[in-house]
Amino acid sequence: MGVAAAAIKGGGMRLDDLKELSGDVLLFGGPYSNLSALRALLAKADHLGIPPGRCICTGDIVAYGAEAAECVTLVREAGMPVVAGNCERQLGAGAADCGCGFDEGSACDLASASWYGHAMRMLGRDACDWMAGLPDAVTFRHAGKRYAVIHGGISDIARFLWPVSPEAAFAEEIALLPGTVERVIAGHCGLPFLRRVGRVEWINAGVIGMPPHDGGTQTRFAVLSAAGEVRIERLDYDPGPSVAAMQAAGLVQGYESALLSGWWPSEDILPPQLRRGYLRASG
Repeated sequence: MGVAAAAIKGGGMRLDDLKELSGDVLLFGGPYSNLSALRALLAKADHLGIPPGRCICTGDIVAYGAEAAECVTLVREAGMPVVAGNCERQLGAGAADCGCGFDEGSACDLASASWYGHAMRMLGRDACDWMAGLPDAVTFRHAGKRYAVIHGGISDIARFLWPVSPEAAFAEEIALLPGTVERVIAGHCGLPFLRRVGRVEWINAGVIGMPPHDGGTQTRFAVLSAAGEVRIERLDYDPGPSVAAMQAAGLVQGYESALLSGWWPSEDILPPQLRRGYLRASG
């Protein structure tokens, strides 16, 4: 178990409460050290008239890309609320790996050593200390509902909950949430989806730093309207500069190609029904 998982499993959850929010709220996950995508998201928020204080990140600012320090600086300067992802927890603790929950020997596990080591070299102590202080969960009220924002799960910050995961897996995490909520906002798995689990709506806003394994370059985020309606949005941006930065840094384990192809190099972490062959056959 990585530091990230142990922090929550061991108790002592760090919780921030944003109180009551009104107006549109932008929800996003996983910038993944992709500065081009992060800049595009901020421009989109500005176009929509959503201030940084209502742009909430589900964690993993840092991951596969080469621009870890630049992304952390941009998020901090903007003043957006951020929930710690496993990457923030691990980097904040000076851990040896990303704690992503990948199976040992998987494509993601093997590639993570490269990008995680690069991120550790690029980030200063101040940035890592900031990550160490991020909350495990954020709560707020909006349009009559109470929300909890988490990364992967409560039992394990790096738990993968997919659109096709058993309902019982979601129910286990909901039961561990702080207080009663009507909606959960999560990230980590990289795929956007909406799922109802009993009386609770589970909203995964997706990530902006990597396409959702669909053969396109657009990434995803979500907008919570002033009236409380949720919609998954596509983020258009030019991945070229981030790809070039990854190539220049020697981060060429396949994620740089994924920004252009829209297909992950790490299908072995996906449930079989979410892999490319199955998607093509069923499409």
